[in-house]
Amino acid sequence: METPKTMHAVVLTGHGGIDMLEYLTDVPTPKPRPDELLIQTVAAGVNNTDINTRIGWCSKAVQEATNTGGTGGVATVDDHDASWSGTPLTFPRIPGADVCGYVVAVGEGVSDSRIGERVLVRNMLRSYVDYRPYECWTIGSECDGGFAQFVVAPACETHPVDCDWTDAELASVPCAYSTAENMLHRADVGAERVLISGASGGVGSAAVQLAKRRGAEVIALASATKAEDVKALGADQVLDRNADLVTELGAGSIDVVIDLVAGEQWPSFLDVLRRGGRYATAGAIAGPISQIDVRTLYLKDLTLMGCTFQEDEVFANLIRYIEAGEIHPVVAKTYPLRDIAQAQEDFLTKRHTGKLVLIPPEVSS
Repeated sequence: METPKTMHAVVLTGHGGIDMLEYLTDVPTPKPRPDELLIQTVAAGVNNTDINTRIGWCSKAVQEATNTGGTGGVATVDDHDASWSGTPLTFPRIPGADVCGYVVAVGEGVSDSRIGERVLVRNMLRSYVDYRPYECWTIGSECDGGFAQFVVAPACETHPVDCDWTDAELASVPCAYSTAENMLHRADVGAERVLISGASGGVGSAAVQLAKRRGAEVIALASATKAEDVKALGADQVLDRNADLVTELGAGSIDVVIDLVAGEQWPSFLDVLRRGGRYATAGAIAGPISQIDVRTLYLKDLTLMGCTFQEDEVFANLIRYIEAGEIHPVVAKTYPLRDIAQAQEDFLTKRHTGKLVLIPPEVSS
């Protein structure tokens, strides 16, 4: 197939509301540079990462929950610190942290044998920052991402996958599952009692499966309407997301908290941790500002971990789990790429369990 000169893509024109996303049909098709691949995207998941990038939620000027400005944007954003890396974004930018596709061309230094591979791209790219510790680029933020018919990515961070999953299922993995696995990896979770917040979402549902894979007893927090769905993922117990955790579980009863929510409930996560317990977070969808009684932290010898940067083995492990049949994602719904606005609006309602996935149009031969 000859690669077309232009492609369909969603373009982010600046920080703000959903109206900052434009669906275009004449975006120049990228060309792979040395050590890169050109990938024809066949599916791309929708993530909080994409919405946070759009509204500039990483800016310290923003104190609202993601949903507060998810549709219309936030007025307080400071463009200078509104990215994952802390470096101002340049626009236009093609968003999309998830890339599932097929290699159609290679750059200088890459073997032609890679053409035809079905692949996933690691969403936290390290090669572009020379593998420096605690630095990474988020695809779809610091560089163009998966909401397009084609995308370029480093060959060394693009993984071939051998499985019988659908494209939409495979596209559910990169951002959500690597975020979840990274928290479990950093907290060194084993056969322990683990509390997971936001358990019905993409990252939360991944965390439930991945924690069970490690032999953990999983207590999940989700809305009552989704309790059965979360149990079906493997959770041993599901509590309402607004439950009084100390009353329901008892103080000091949890070994590890995997948190994606934060907000007003945050202090109770430390209360239910045992002495020497561990807390890991990679999100704050209920709000980034919480209170801490520092005495709880030091008198209980707790360890608090923020988890964005991912060691190389995290994504490689996910590929291994997929090919061994040890995990399987839940796809709630798919949308044509041109329906990006509807997909993000539906995502923000949090009425679904699992992942929403965008499907680019087929490429004309």
